[in-house]
Amino acid sequence: MNAISGAYDWLGTSANWQGEKGVWHRLAEHLYFSGVSLGAACVIALPLALWLGHTGRGGALAINISNVGRAVPTLAVLVLLSLTPLARHGGDAPTLIALVLFAVPPLLTNAYVGMREVDRAVVEAARGMGMSGRQVFARVELPLAYPLVMTGLRSAAVQVIATATLAAMAGEGGLGRIITAGFNLQNTPQVVAGAVLVAALALVVEGVFVVLARVFDPSRGRA
Repeated sequence: MNAISGAYDWLGTSANWQGEKGVWHRLAEHLYFSGVSLGAACVIALPLALWLGHTGRGGALAINISNVGRAVPTLAVLVLLSLTPLARHGGDAPTLIALVLFAVPPLLTNAYVGMREVDRAVVEAARGMGMSGRQVFARVELPLAYPLVMTGLRSAAVQVIATATLAAMAGEGGLGRIITAGFNLQNTPQVVAGAVLVAALALVVEGVFVVLARVFDPSRGRA
């Protein structure tokens, strides 16, 4: 209880929110790492998964490769990349690459599975009505696969938010620096406060994606 009350006091101290080591600055760094890596992962994974799901070719291989990526610890990848020239010349590159590799599997898997689970009878009916391949993809397959695609996106976003704390292990910024600084100072309330901030940010991001999924749902407003 002392650690919890201490964390509350730490979060309530305005000095801990100001400056380059303050919460607001660390939060901005955390959002930068998470946003850039998630965006890059979407550019890599979603077009590939949707295309493979549409054609039905090579999907099993792609998913197996992405599942191998799940088995590799992100921290191990981050440490290995930190030992390469990227760490000296690439700035944030090691952290961003590690997070992208971590975000790709749920995006790729969910998007592909969503496309393949579309009722084939509906697809054939659309083709029988004279729709082209692009029209079937845009008007039939993608809207029906949308829920699973957004589930993968939401899952990847939350996982990246949580995993971005590892950037502190490579000397980068983010909310993880609050936690590591607390460990270095043997300040348990600060460690708890950092963990609470990461958890709260993950919950907020998940809520935002839930709202976005409903707002942009292609079937919204249809019978």
